[in-house]
Amino acid sequence: MSLAPRFSEFFYRPITLACGDVHLIGTFGNVGVFETDEGLVVFDIATEGNGPTVFRYVREITDKHIKYIIYSHGHFDHAFGFAPFVKEIEEKGWEMPQVIAHENCVKRFEKYRMLHEYHNWINSQQFASELPKASGDVVSAKETLDPTILVRGDEKYSFKLGRYTFELYPEWGETDDVLWMYVPDKKVIFAGDMLIGGFPNVGNPYKVQRYPKHWANGLERMAKKSAEYLLPGHGPLVEGQQNVRECLTITAEALHFVHDEVVKRLNQGKWFEEIYHEMLEIYPEKFKHSKWLQPVYGCYQFAIHASYRLYHGWYDSGNPTDLFPSKSADIAKELLKVVGSKSEEKYFEHANKLFEEGKLQLALHILDVIIKGTDPNNSDLLLKAYKLKREILEKKASEETSLIGRNILNNGAIQVEARINDLAKKIK
Repeated sequence: MSLAPRFSEFFYRPITLACGDVHLIGTFGNVGVFETDEGLVVFDIATEGNGPTVFRYVREITDKHIKYIIYSHGHFDHAFGFAPFVKEIEEKGWEMPQVIAHENCVKRFEKYRMLHEYHNWINSQQFASELPKASGDVVSAKETLDPTILVRGDEKYSFKLGRYTFELYPEWGETDDVLWMYVPDKKVIFAGDMLIGGFPNVGNPYKVQRYPKHWANGLERMAKKSAEYLLPGHGPLVEGQQNVRECLTITAEALHFVHDEVVKRLNQGKWFEEIYHEMLEIYPEKFKHSKWLQPVYGCYQFAIHASYRLYHGWYDSGNPTDLFPSKSADIAKELLKVVGSKSEEKYFEHANKLFEEGKLQLALHILDVIIKGTDPNNSDLLLKAYKLKREILEKKASEETSLIGRNILNNGAIQVEARINDLAKKIK
């Protein structure tokens, strides 16, 4: 049985750290609240949809004025839940808080506005089974609470509130606009998505490049702080200096491993397929079984892609056949012609045999030849092929621990279900 919990299990009511004055609110994007005599520092502000819940929880903790809001990065689950807080500020006539972010966060908001419809489409798939609001404006940057203080480049930024000093450190990790925060007096790290309660979200199939080597180096910088508490961007609080150090160091080690092993194979002149399958065989057992590296969201397989993409272009097979590819449907039709009479049925029989042998991925490839290459009027065979594909996708989804992987498979099954319904109507 996998050690990995479902991502939705990371939602919980506020908890107060044993050191006092520090609170963690678990939502789809954790929120850290730090109390001082002069007001609050809020680290991340969750999603737009979770904003009212976060606001209610914060006001259950304290009625103090928010003096600073810090964005760990500009993703929608960390920077868009500000509306209830702004409303309160306006109603009470308070001064607006300072909002601190990395300078690249502003560029991220601009990109979201440019690609508004595209990002909504992507995220409606990526978070389909987990977010309460998985359609519509999942990632809307039409309205943002823009930073008033920008951290530049890789420069550390510090500020004081009350008797506490807050240290902010820029990194590249899941994004290029990361900030994490350390409060020396409380020995607390606010990590953002540098840590997410499982294997880092590096190599997300839907998203742009992430940075495994930089990420690992950043985690090692965190480990040098000897913190006793670590608040991750997602997932449960990490308590105790030994646990914090172990979590940070083994996660950094895993990211160094996947990056360096990909680089080694690139230097050996290997192409992606060879690199990928070799690396599936060498993943160390200590990473597989570490409670800090379970594939709850990201996973090792995705990290291989991320490391490869850092240094290589889109031509990743080494086979010139792939340079100017034909349509996959045309290729499928030609393969069916080669087999001869009743080729579609023979393909289906073989796909079914592979399914019975537990070779699910190979079965999917064979079924796609039928689906793409068969005459659209052959509704009976196509219906059988789609039904088998749906069964395989659902089975793979039920066994997949990564939220992203699980949703891709489930969404595929939903799309196949729509084709099944269309074909069933046609046959009638």
